[in-house]
Amino acid sequence: MDLDEWRSRINELDEQILKLLNKRAEVALRIGELKRRQELPYFVPERESEIIRRLLALNPGPFPAEGVKAVWREILSASLALEHPLPIAYLGPQATFTHQAAVLRFGSSSTLVPVRSIPEVFDEVEHGRAEFGVVPVENSTEGSVNVTLDRLLDSDLSITGELLLEVTHHLLGRAPELSAIRTVCSHPQALAQCRQWLGTHLPDAKLEEVSSTVAAAERAAGDPTVAAVASELAGRLYGLSVLRSRIEDNPANSTRFLVVGWRGMPPTGKDKTSLLCSLTHEVGALSAFLDPFARHGLNLTKIESRPTKRRPWEYVFFVDFEGHVDAPPVQTALAEIRQRCLFLKLLGSYPSA
Repeated sequence: MDLDEWRSRINELDEQILKLLNKRAEVALRIGELKRRQELPYFVPERESEIIRRLLALNPGPFPAEGVKAVWREILSASLALEHPLPIAYLGPQATFTHQAAVLRFGSSSTLVPVRSIPEVFDEVEHGRAEFGVVPVENSTEGSVNVTLDRLLDSDLSITGELLLEVTHHLLGRAPELSAIRTVCSHPQALAQCRQWLGTHLPDAKLEEVSSTVAAAERAAGDPTVAAVASELAGRLYGLSVLRSRIEDNPANSTRFLVVGWRGMPPTGKDKTSLLCSLTHEVGALSAFLDPFARHGLNLTKIESRPTKRRPWEYVFFVDFEGHVDAPPVQTALAEIRQRCLFLKLLGSYPSA
């Protein structure tokens, strides 16, 4: 066939896909009606995960697995929006990396609500104004986001999911050349993640910290002597040119985000559990705490201490390990661990990213 014939074939397939999508939407509406009558939760994350895992197992190619996940995330998001709007709070404003993580997890048809701070994300979910919240918790270059850890200590919400997002920073602006740039602004973590590049290529520029990468893009849009370190999405939002792309010092730079909510997650077979605890101030306390993890075959993926901010020199440990709280080895290990802690709080079991 020639090019026009192949394009005609593509058009036919697109029309078939569109008809099937609308048939699927009709079924989703019927399911929504049944859920309302039976007072069942309208959003069941484990069902969404099951659908995507099943399709990935059935996919023969050549359509890529990542493409399947991205397409069905949007299909599921749009279908859920027909049943019931899903409000999601995230650390705003729009076009931040947290916004991108929220879209990646819940799709663009969700009702995404930007708020000004991480504590506000927790507040929105705790007061029922949002079903879930998305917050950054650690960066592979700069380490933990302490505000998130502190809020987990005080909140009754559970961790219901995690996402890993590759973080790529670009130098955005309206300057005709780098020599015209007098100021580079961005969020403190973004500036820190590009410190070496900025020191090499813009050694005389003033570095200015602002509340977000998007706030930096907004500032750069109004002054050609100012450049922003931000995402390409933020540049499109404010009509900025990409002066230099991928200026992060570490090419493997990524950020881990948490999804917080009220409802616990059932086991999926590839789960992670998070907890925090405080230990006695005595020799061998940490070793005794860690011993049950090793004996019961539980792999620790993170351990970090933080001040409680309640009493001077009082600390808690944040711990992540592989496994679900419902699994017998985890339950046995936790029973032993509780006896060795002054205080222990389970933060949630959830599918690993």
